[in-house]
Amino acid sequence: MSDSEQEREMMAEQRGREPVRAPSGHRPVVVAVEPGSAAEIAGLAPGDEVVSISGVAPTDVIAWQLLLDEADPTLAVLRDGHEIAMDIPKDAGVPLGAEVHAAIFDRVQTCDNHCEFCFIYQLPPGLRRSLYLKDDDYRLSFLYGNFTTLTRFTELDLERVLDERLSPLYVSIHATDPAVRARMLRNPRGATSLRWLSALLDGGIEVHGQVVVCPGVNDGQVLADTLAGVLDRYPSLATLAVVPLGVSAHQREPAMRPHTAAEAAAVVDLCEGWQQRCVEVLGRRLVFAADEYYLLADRPFPAAETYGDFPMHEDGIGMARAFEREFWAAGESTPNGDIRQRAPAAGFFSWVDGAPAEGYRAVRMPGHGANRSGEIDVDGLPLSRGPTSTPVAVTLRGSPRHGSSRTIHPTDGEPARQRIGILTGSYGAAVLAPLVSQWHAHATSQQKGSAPRARVIEVPNRFFGGNIGVTGLLAGVDIAAVLAAEPVEHRYLLPDVCLSGGKFLDGMTPAELPRLVEVIPTNGGALRELLDASASAQSDAAPARGTATHPAGVSR
Repeated sequence: MSDSEQEREMMAEQRGREPVRAPSGHRPVVVAVEPGSAAEIAGLAPGDEVVSISGVAPTDVIAWQLLLDEADPTLAVLRDGHEIAMDIPKDAGVPLGAEVHAAIFDRVQTCDNHCEFCFIYQLPPGLRRSLYLKDDDYRLSFLYGNFTTLTRFTELDLERVLDERLSPLYVSIHATDPAVRARMLRNPRGATSLRWLSALLDGGIEVHGQVVVCPGVNDGQVLADTLAGVLDRYPSLATLAVVPLGVSAHQREPAMRPHTAAEAAAVVDLCEGWQQRCVEVLGRRLVFAADEYYLLADRPFPAAETYGDFPMHEDGIGMARAFEREFWAAGESTPNGDIRQRAPAAGFFSWVDGAPAEGYRAVRMPGHGANRSGEIDVDGLPLSRGPTSTPVAVTLRGSPRHGSSRTIHPTDGEPARQRIGILTGSYGAAVLAPLVSQWHAHATSQQKGSAPRARVIEVPNRFFGGNIGVTGLLAGVDIAAVLAAEPVEHRYLLPDVCLSGGKFLDGMTPAELPRLVEVIPTNGGALRELLDASASAQSDAAPARGTATHPAGVSR
């Protein structure tokens, strides 16, 4: 937590005064209390509304964590219409042990840009209401890695970011030419809002930038000028991700179209050229083209070392190489064997349904999260606080993200002898197919016999259509259509990046799929471990039927 003296003095001044009260509906609501925690001992319970903490009304989980990081906080709690004062005896830095309903308690700062390339405008109708919310909130940038244009950023926002060291942040640049940027955002403030980027960088805040390249709009010379402008004006930017425009079948902007292979190749060439210039000037590459560009241009991915620690992994930068390194490292005793398995983002809408516990986020407990009680609306509140449906028993194999496997179920047949089908999107198939083929040859040679046959099953994204091919945007209806034509007796692996809160983007659940599936973490290590376990089980399996064991559970 930040040790900002100014922040602590302000809190100290406010203690002992009348509490600063947030309007009803803009308060954190407790959804879970950890057994044996300071919160439980003090009597805090699910359903309690926290009016203030030591006299201060928190507006988000950042303030919540900062206030509760102090020793012996006093909570004003609203329960059944009555306000209760709770003194919480605890040492500084000790977690309270309570989770709240959302990451943002007051209104989410919505986006007032009208970008013609905005993916929110390209969504099909009938999805969950929260998915249509456009945010431009720096707090969500810090908490979940959302990109902000800074067009609604203020002096007070800057003061808070610098005082509390809310770093890293993620900023959409798109173009450094003021006129081009304002035109792309369809907002005159787009011409001047990058002044805040300079202020953030000057204040020592780590910032990652992004350029969404729209063919005929900000590619070619405009992109070259943007890369030159970044190197000239924002050299302390941590990274700059250059990503292609995603165009769904539901977009209504005639000027927006997918890249051609030649255009993708030109972007790759331009980015690699500027990488070399950045190395010469800064000693580091700075700018990176997304994996999608290499797939579109039919170019080999750069070496894994190119990406350093893969800081923009979740933005599609170096994802293929990271997956490949994890895959091979998981089964080999090599110097790379300690490569950290990276948890994926939950897809394009990761912030809507919660995120891993990091930084200022509330302490997470199984089955909950700062926002997992439901999607949030513009006020930062759950769309419904009513009863939720019974969760489906989906098993996640052990990983650093999910812990040990749980909810074990038997499966039909002999898993050790079953063929394995790996479900993935179009881009994922291009990356996985050669890996799985190489693994099969390697496993067969190692055990001097035939390893279980694994195959990659590409799921075309007809739900969104257009050029959408990332696995995280697969809908249940498309997966169901593919599985319906597949054999019942095979094993099917589904990457967890397809799910948020146990549901696909279209609201379907794994229980509604026509075949049994195993949900596994979306990283190379998890896949390799499962394949190796299957090969080992086949090698050791007794001839009698039913003696093999299944390494993971399934969801029906």
